[in-house]
Amino acid sequence: MAGNGTSGRTGGTREPRLRGELLATSILASLRDWDAHGYELSKRLESSGLPPFDSGTIYRTLRQLEETGLLSSFWDTSASGPARRMYSLTKAGELFLSGWIDVLQKYQTFLQNAASGLQSKIEVADTATEPASPASSAE
Repeated sequence: MAGNGTSGRTGGTREPRLRGELLATSILASLRDWDAHGYELSKRLESSGLPPFDSGTIYRTLRQLEETGLLSSFWDTSASGPARRMYSLTKAGELFLSGWIDVLQKYQTFLQNAASGLQSKIEVADTATEPASPASSAE
């Protein structure tokens, strides 16, 4: 759950958390086709099925991305209510995101290969522990 202040631990196991460059890359990807304010980004990431994150981290990450030139922002005063800071992806942000997408695709292939190898080992172990069939015992 985003912003719930939980430690990310359940029953002694550590849940994956969305933070660091993975959070930054997720924010940049979310801004690829539309401008948004922090709350919208938080809700979009939360509903996307990604691991949980601390919603306060979103705003710190947005400021860091803007300071490094990967995002730009402007104040939206068109809606009723208070002005909102809207964020948009810069050309530098698009280049950074493209590089990360390439890295993540390679990482996905690596993990799929690792999972496939693990599944093969599990299948071999399961086969080795199965009791012999009566037909093979009679021979």
